[in-house]
Amino acid sequence: MASAKIPATRAATRGPAAPVKTAPAKTASAKTTPDYLKKILTARVYDVAIESPLDAARSLSRRIGNTVWLKREDQQPVFSFKLRGAYNKMAHLSAEALAKGVICASAGNHAQGVALSAKKLGCRAVIVMPVTTPKLKVDAVAALGGEVLLHGDSFSDAYAQALVVQQAQDLTFVHPFDDPDVIAGQGTIAMEILRQHEGPIDAIFVAIGGGGLIAGVASYIKAVRPEIAVIGVQTRDSDAMVRSVRAGKRVTLADVGLFSDGTAVKLVGEETFRITRALVDDYVIVDTDEVCAAIKDVFQDTRSILEPAGALGVAAIKQYVAQHKLKGKTMVAITCGANMNFDRLRFVAERAEFGEQREALFAVTIPEARGSFKRFCELVGPRAVTEFNYRISDANLAHVFVGLAIQKRDEADKIARSFKRHGFATVNLTDDELAKEHVRHMVGGRSALAADERLFRFVLPERPGALMRFLSSLHPDWNISLFHYRNQGADYGRILVGMQVPSKTAADRKAFQTFLRALAYPCVEESSNPVYQLFLR
Repeated sequence: MASAKIPATRAATRGPAAPVKTAPAKTASAKTTPDYLKKILTARVYDVAIESPLDAARSLSRRIGNTVWLKREDQQPVFSFKLRGAYNKMAHLSAEALAKGVICASAGNHAQGVALSAKKLGCRAVIVMPVTTPKLKVDAVAALGGEVLLHGDSFSDAYAQALVVQQAQDLTFVHPFDDPDVIAGQGTIAMEILRQHEGPIDAIFVAIGGGGLIAGVASYIKAVRPEIAVIGVQTRDSDAMVRSVRAGKRVTLADVGLFSDGTAVKLVGEETFRITRALVDDYVIVDTDEVCAAIKDVFQDTRSILEPAGALGVAAIKQYVAQHKLKGKTMVAITCGANMNFDRLRFVAERAEFGEQREALFAVTIPEARGSFKRFCELVGPRAVTEFNYRISDANLAHVFVGLAIQKRDEADKIARSFKRHGFATVNLTDDELAKEHVRHMVGGRSALAADERLFRFVLPERPGALMRFLSSLHPDWNISLFHYRNQGADYGRILVGMQVPSKTAADRKAFQTFLRALAYPCVEESSNPVYQLFLR
């Protein structure tokens, strides 16, 4: 998706869409940045935070023809930048306020930052978290000494309860983003970037949730190096800041996507909106597939796994470079967190290929006639097959769900046209969300046409062309009634095959056993498996 160009505001003007650094540089108003510059320069963060590394993303830089640097906030003690702002806020509290304690509402990174800061300062910290918060995060906060109070199903519920507890117990509320001391603490990241990279920087890409991080970064950059573009990044389903800047006032989203939970904010802060609207140069909207691909990019360069919010800046750089056809620029992405839920890794791996435009999906119709299946396999040729799903459902036509490895997105249309030219009706499903999210897992079910079906699991080496060789070796006398294969990235591929095998005579049975031995692939018959009997038979 293209970057979201935001209309000009009274605070600054924006030029037309153009490569980084060609638009008029923003400067800070006297009302905001001098105060924030002082607050950032005097911020107290290093009692708990480290000066995170600024690492070169060498592989990604070579691939996109621009120099990309990663500001590694994912390496902080709580795996997120959030402890900077939390500690700076708490370190500036009076001794009396610290003695009473602090409270916050959070479902993750901010909670850990507040708990660690409280442990360092020796004060009480009450953390209100939704009951839906993963146990991993609840345990992490408790391990740091935070008093966890579970309430409600959402952050809004937890926030409302935190305000009630704050009043009842006279605690100090530590806001996750809309507080000048929190903003200043996050701004120390920009100070480190300029200290670590004294050469030219064209743009810094910053993820936006409530806006605390980008408000702090923009305040410092525009006061010290105003020629550097500050570019905000949001996901398509959590773009409250972009919509607010467009509208000229804060906009509350009815709902937010939860994949990038670190930036899933329905309403941005009042102060963060004011600063961001005045100082940020541009915005980029990224989708889930682009974020998954960015997580993979960072892993390949660093062997570290970011959370989705932490990868937004990298995803935006790739999109921005492609859109504006940039070469030779220097850009920084703030990798702001690495609190990834382990159970999301499968989804990330699955969708990264789409985000990187390395996999295409098709629905292909093949005549149920001898030789047509093999002809289709020959047409696929040596191209790597990532998925192959089929269930017999029509006596005359077979509908196959197939995934193929590609190098760039426009290959998908070329492949579809090639299939059509050779007589196979084809629908390109590469951008079909229903196909990617659901239907690929649903191809199957019972079939009245699957008479004499026997079910087998095969194992074969996961090498280029191995699946096509397997398909080509299947005996033409036995019809394939079910086929399921998905490349899982392992060294061996696992295939489920249903074959309609006449077995009325001893000769039929012997011939089939001879065929299985000739395949030379390990196999297990699953025809009596209760799962097969319940759902597929």
